[in-house]
Amino acid sequence: MAGVRIVTDSACDLSEELAGSNRIDVVPLTVRFGQEELLDRRDLTAPEFWARCRDAAELPETSAPPPGAFQAAYERAAADGATAILCVTISAALSATYQSARTAADATSAIEVAVLDTRSVTMGEGLLALTAAEAAASGASLAEVRAVTEEAMTRTRVFGALGTLEHLQRGGRIGKARALLGSMLSIKPVIEVRDGVVDEESKQRTRSRSLEYLAAKAKGDAPLERLAVASGEADDVGVLLGLLEGVEVARPIDVVELGPVVGTHAGPGTIGVCYLLGSGSGTLGR
Repeated sequence: MAGVRIVTDSACDLSEELAGSNRIDVVPLTVRFGQEELLDRRDLTAPEFWARCRDAAELPETSAPPPGAFQAAYERAAADGATAILCVTISAALSATYQSARTAADATSAIEVAVLDTRSVTMGEGLLALTAAEAAASGASLAEVRAVTEEAMTRTRVFGALGTLEHLQRGGRIGKARALLGSMLSIKPVIEVRDGVVDEESKQRTRSRSLEYLAAKAKGDAPLERLAVASGEADDVGVLLGLLEGVEVARPIDVVELGPVVGTHAGPGTIGVCYLLGSGSGTLGR
């Protein structure tokens, strides 16, 4: 199919339905339990991941896709008639995935490839991939699709209510949120992906208050262009969805499972709220 094609990585947490219906090729990261390596989505579903985490003696680890995996995706798109590719990746500050995608782009001669570091993760990245795919489907050029996506980056917000900071701490992705550790027993932390890294957003005293805080952030920033909720085996995700009722958003809320890549570092019970502000709102360097 002619036109610009979108490629992303599995840290985006797009469901198979969302990725497939928007012709987005998702390149899997690797999840490692001890010496066993599994490809996200292909060898390991989100429910299987959480089940294994419950029984694992040590926390799993993740690694970026090799350049060859991205190159194969680029070549698939070229063989399918695409005229160019925009690859949008997890924040380069959180993973080597962006560099792998760039290396593959440099080695690909069959088609023009642009690679964009979204400075985001989970459905923040996913919503940007959907935005890019929508622009591509309208017939926009590669430069136009990239410009639309870069503008949407300035309006992207990602917040998360965590059940524990153990995974972030042991995985080395805790960033500025390290200050939360000393008071972990008395708070339910809320984090934000800000400028590509994990940062502390708020300290709430109870889980219910942390969910109320997430809902208030989304409603306070409305009207929204897109809104997604990602659940890492959180049994109270329905509570959050109830709190989000009535939020002003242009499209139905996307509810997805928090996958192995982000789940490895965020831990069980995490709920992410990811959204794009309405056009004309927000700046990247807020």
